Amino acid sequence: MNNIVVVKCGGSTITELTESFFESIVQLKNAGKHPIIVHGGGPAINKMLTQLQIPSTFIDGLRKTTEEVLETAEMVLCGKMNKQLTRKLQSVGAKAIGLSGTDGKLIVAEAIDKEKLGFVGEPVQINKKLLLSLLDSDFIPVIAPIGVDQSGQHYNINADSAAAIIAAELKAEELVFVTDVDGILKDKHLLPTITAEEIALYINDGTIYGGMIPKVKAALKSLTGSLQSVWIMNGKGTSLFANGTIYGTKITKKQVATTAT
Repeated sequence: MNNIVVVKCGGSTITELTESFFESIVQLKNAGKHPIIVHGGGPAINKMLTQLQIPSTFIDGLRKTTEEVLETAEMVLCGKMNKQLTRKLQSVGAKAIGLSGTDGKLIVAEAIDKEKLGFVGEPVQINKKLLLSLLDSDFIPVIAPIGVDQSGQHYNINADSAAAIIAAELKAEELVFVTDVDGILKDKHLLPTITAEEIALYINDGTIYGGMIPKVKAALKSLTGSLQSVWIMNGKGTSLFANGTIYGTKITKKQVATTAT
């Protein structure tokens, strides 16, 4: 199947996405594209962990996930955020369906480093047949990043990594990370384009740090086959595909334009 567009919505932006954003997803569908939404939910998870008095820490931008943290993350991501996004899409006329990565083993995962990170998983396989059947039926899948291994153990998965493997395995045309920042900034200026080589340099010198690190690493891993570039953009108040243009940082395999601003 051609014309697949994977849109990853960061948890910090979900509550601030406007109706025009969801309408733009429908417009994308009506234009013959096949959007797939993958979402996070970090701030909502933080809030629930605080209410339940469950400690939580981050290591290299990833949340260390104990059994208690995993149960809370799954409750928030699958029970709240996923259904909220699905309802919003349906309210603007979309035929949307909410899923967890554990449904039909949609996202198969393995522990990254159980001693260091606990139940944080790296996605290693997706159920392509399930996703393609939903797209064939004109559904817009909305996916919560909780994965499962072959033994049935659940894992908290970074949503950027989940979106990246889905885009790569389905040979998506486009992958867009919708976040709460304009893109990758250097000295407070937006970098319109950036290459794999530059990303490594900017991680080393601290220009790219925190939660942006797993985001750009996921973007790089997804740059295979038909997917030649990945976008990181700000979703607040944005009609994502208005006039076919995106304002943000375009990550490419090779240098296509200067990154100077």
